Amino acid sequence: RIVWVGSNAEAEAYRSSAERVLNLQGMTIIPGFIDAHGHFPGSGLTEFAADLNSPPIGDVKSIGSLQSRLSAFADANPDGWILGIGYDDSLLAEKRHPTREDLDAVSKDRPVYILHISGHMGVANTAALALAGIDNTTPDPEGGVIVRDSSGTATGLLKETAGTQLQTLAMDFSAIDFMEMIDSAAAEYLRVGVTTAQSGGVDSRMLSGLSLASKLRRIPQRLELWPIWQTVGEALVAGEMKLNPKPNDYLSIGAIKIIADGSIQGYTGYLSQPYFHPHHGDEDYRGFPVVPAQQLAEQVLAAHSAGYQLAIHGNGDAAIDMILDAIEKAQQAVPREDVRHIIVHAQMARHDQLARMKNLGVTPTFFSAHTYYWGDRHRDIFMGPERAARMSPARSAQALNLRYSIHLDTPVVPMNPMLLVWSAVNRVSASGAEIGPEEKVSVSDALAATTIDAAWQIHRDHELGSLTAGKLADLVVLDRNPLTVPALALRDIEVEQTYVGGRLYYQR
Repeated sequence: RIVWVGSNAEAEAYRSSAERVLNLQGMTIIPGFIDAHGHFPGSGLTEFAADLNSPPIGDVKSIGSLQSRLSAFADANPDGWILGIGYDDSLLAEKRHPTREDLDAVSKDRPVYILHISGHMGVANTAALALAGIDNTTPDPEGGVIVRDSSGTATGLLKETAGTQLQTLAMDFSAIDFMEMIDSAAAEYLRVGVTTAQSGGVDSRMLSGLSLASKLRRIPQRLELWPIWQTVGEALVAGEMKLNPKPNDYLSIGAIKIIADGSIQGYTGYLSQPYFHPHHGDEDYRGFPVVPAQQLAEQVLAAHSAGYQLAIHGNGDAAIDMILDAIEKAQQAVPREDVRHIIVHAQMARHDQLARMKNLGVTPTFFSAHTYYWGDRHRDIFMGPERAARMSPARSAQALNLRYSIHLDTPVVPMNPMLLVWSAVNRVSASGAEIGPEEKVSVSDALAATTIDAAWQIHRDHELGSLTAGKLADLVVLDRNPLTVPALALRDIEVEQTYVGGRLYYQR
């Protein structure tokens, strides 16, 4: 833990008893970055899947190059599933999702599955669909869509809950593979200064695996785990499951995660007004909820009444209305103080919804790097200029004294907290355009949203998030001071050292 913070002169009193004295030579020390929402160790999937990302993350620009990347992966891994991650239909030259036929061209015999960059859909080849028992007669599940062509034939694209089973089959990794994923992700997070990692929405298997890895200290970071409602949260609330092992300084079992809608860029975010460019020509299309409003209200009431914090995924403003309605009803039925229920992403939150969050004691965590990765397409394709300018409205939240955090949703995009801070401060897209400059925040506010405010949001601000005597010594050394460099240079700041619990785990 941190024993003392003060001036150089006062530090002399500690010098004689210190085991080691470090002079940072003008570099800057800040609290360790806290991953306010992500899916650790998902970024380690690159060890077992083809990287299908387009610029600015990767270099896949067409379905042909996507197929080549998958074929190369298949040649290097001759057995089992052919898995790809991170494709983005809106950045491919063809401006469409790949089809089962496109993936059959990679392999007809081996199952192929590729996951969309949003994480809310994927495409399967014929062999993979057969393994999942999906054919032209399979009905759409609640909260999901099996996309079909004009003849009624499944195209291979599976949206939201329709892809859950197939994703589980494709990612059925061995214990050894899982540990390799953990090692890869932990090393990546240390390089960029993340000292508390989150896995937001874990099933029982992931919960057990990550808990064991943390107990064995295979993971240097502290872990914040959010059980997913469907397989863990509901059982916890009903008393059918107990958490074991118990939480400690390195392992926190936090909010129960519920998913209310999908992603804006996947056309599955649930909006109050139609998408800017009609989806498949449907000018009234607004996306859809993953769970009906009444069912969501029942889930929220059950978890809230049982004393749990909730983290509810909501991108579209119609989904956010559903979430706030559910929380308000739960609070009316069972009043609780300082719950800090979280709306995850809150991407298209309106000003009236931010005010309502404030009144209900709800806190948003914004995926602020959306402005960089998808800002141009939200403006031109999905939301239109007016709504795109209001995405991730951190400044508006701040004006209402509504406390918030910011996050990257890794592995949706790479873990890079300084790019996240840069995005919140500059709101510049990949093309260099400003997206809603009125929602910019200051550097100090963006840093707080990745440290002390992120700690507060998960009820850990008493021990994490600031350089304060008595708190856990999770520290990051930067090569420059974020408060003095030009705002556009923030993302160029490098992490020199990362400490967790006072121990040096990374040095550049």
